[in-house]
This record gives sequence, structure tokens and C-alpha cells, in this order.
Amino acid sequence: TGGKEIRLTIKPDAEALGLTQASLGRQVRQAFYGEEAQRIQRGKDDLRVMVRYPLDERRSIADLENMRIRTPEGAEVPFESVAEVSFGSSYTNITRQNRARTVTVSADIDPEIVEPGEVISSINEEFIPGLLSRHAGVSYGLEGASQEEQDLIRNLTVASIAALFLIYALIAIPLHSYAQPLVIMSVIPFGLIGAVIGHIVMGKAVSMFSLFGIVALAGVVVNDSLIMVDFINKARLAGASLKQAVIDSGTMRFRAIVLTSFTTAAGLMPIMLERSVQAQYVIPMAISLSFGILFATAITLFLIPSLYMLQIDGFARTRKTVDWLLGREETADTSEAA
Repeated sequence: TGGKEIRLTIKPDAEALGLTQASLGRQVRQAFYGEEAQRIQRGKDDLRVMVRYPLDERRSIADLENMRIRTPEGAEVPFESVAEVSFGSSYTNITRQNRARTVTVSADIDPEIVEPGEVISSINEEFIPGLLSRHAGVSYGLEGASQEEQDLIRNLTVASIAALFLIYALIAIPLHSYAQPLVIMSVIPFGLIGAVIGHIVMGKAVSMFSLFGIVALAGVVVNDSLIMVDFINKARLAGASLKQAVIDSGTMRFRAIVLTSFTTAAGLMPIMLERSVQAQYVIPMAISLSFGILFATAITLFLIPSLYMLQIDGFARTRKTVDWLLGREETADTSEAA
């Protein structure tokens, strides 16, 4: 709170005379502070001519109570008959944003004790509804780190969707297939699961840098599945059966896939084990990448062969159903795929 202030409250009888709180305050201000009558230019100086009560008539509260208030009709009435005077404490400053008065409530959250997201969720779900119900016309919004985090998540969501479309296009063009890129990219959600598990194991909270690592992880975990799908395609072109090509992709490319993933994770281990203050910002990103790659690799060795077989079998059954509905004979390609 600031210093002491004088508060004017208009009486109900004054409203019948056409007076308002704004007109009352304006007349009191003109009498004690003054109203600018004109400006006189004196060289570089701008002199303002103010009209107000003489000094001996604006020294005390009694002078205020003895002043007369002019009504819209031009009549003058005593101040005491139209308003009341009270005393209170004034604000040190009043902050406005978009012409609306604002109050800022800030706090520092210790991430070691509570997750910042949990505090924000608790405020939005438990405190804010009661506040809005008690005070109509009040609105609220997040600023500072909380607002920046929400903006970051929104921007990362857009960037992630764009990255997924780009990855799909880059895989679909050389493979000449619309379905195989989906098979390859099916491991991305498992990389996300691995990143979350890694944060739990390492005892770290998911932060903004963790999200950066997860976005980068989407482009890394598809490497192993891309190797397997490419191997199966080449083996089938060389004359191998579908089943044998799928089995060979897991056995013959096992060493390359596992070594690639483990060496990548091992290269990130020094960052995860670093204890310096500077490294604490990038450790969540390293955790997302390393654990996401390891978890996705283990899933890839089982998931990709299964999805490849389901893809071929699904297309064969779909084509067979279409041929049956159209009354056509079963094609050779359908029989071979089935």
C-alpha cells in the first residue's frame, strides 16, 4: 500500500440532481489541483496557466467540505449534501495492460520439490474457478516462464508435425511406397516412451530441453527401421521369399543395428553423467536421445518385421476382396503376395 488518500463517495440524493462520481471528482480536482486555462510559450519553456482556489481555501478537509458543487443545470449545492469524505490507503502504482487494470502475482518454484506444471494445473483447476465466481469480470492469464513454456510447447507441436511430414516425404520418395514409410515411422512413439522412462530412471523432470531431444529423436530412431525395410526390399528383389527376407533382416542386420544404437547412446553418456552446472541444461536432451534410441531399437527388431508382414498380407487380402467384389479372377501378384 501507498500513502493516505481521501475518498469521495457520492450520495444517492446527488444522483437525482444529475451528478455522477466522475463529475464530482472532476470538480474537486479543478478546485484543489487546478484546471489548465491556457499555455504560453516563453522561448523554449511552455508555461501552463492553471485556475484553482486560492491557497488559503484549499489547505484542509474543512475547505473541501465547505466547497460548493455545480449541478448540470447550473445550480450550486453544498459539498456535504451530495458527497461523503472518508480516508484510506492508496496504491503505490496502478498497472494497466490494454486499458485494463492488472495485478501481477509471481512465485519462484523449486523444481526439486514440485513440478512447475503441477503447480500451474493446480492453480487453474482449484483456485481460479473460485476466484472467477466470486469476482465477476475478472480475467487471468499466464506470463513469464509459464507463458513462455506454453508458447514453446505450441511451437514445438507445429514443428514436430512439420518434421514428421518431412520425414515421411524423404522416405516415401526413394522407396516408391506410401505404406512403407508408415511402417518405418511406427517406432517413433516407442522412442517417446523410452525418453519418458529415461527421465524416470535418471530422476530428472521433463523440461523444455527434454522436448528438444524428443523432436530430434524422431529423426534418429527411424534409422534402424529404415535399414531393415531396405534390406527386406532388396532381398525380395533378389528372389528371396517374403518370410525368409523378413527373418534375414533381423538376423543379418542385427549387429549393425545394435552397434549403431549402443555407440550413439554411449557417446551421450558423458553428458548424462556430468555434474557441472552448465551441463544440467543439456542433460535432459541427452536422456531423451539415449534412452529413446535404446528402447526404440529393442522394439524395432520385433515390430518392423511384424508390421512389414501385416502390410503385405493386408494389401493382398484387400486386393483379393476387391477382385471378388468385382467378379475378377485372382491375379498372380495377389496369390504370390498372399
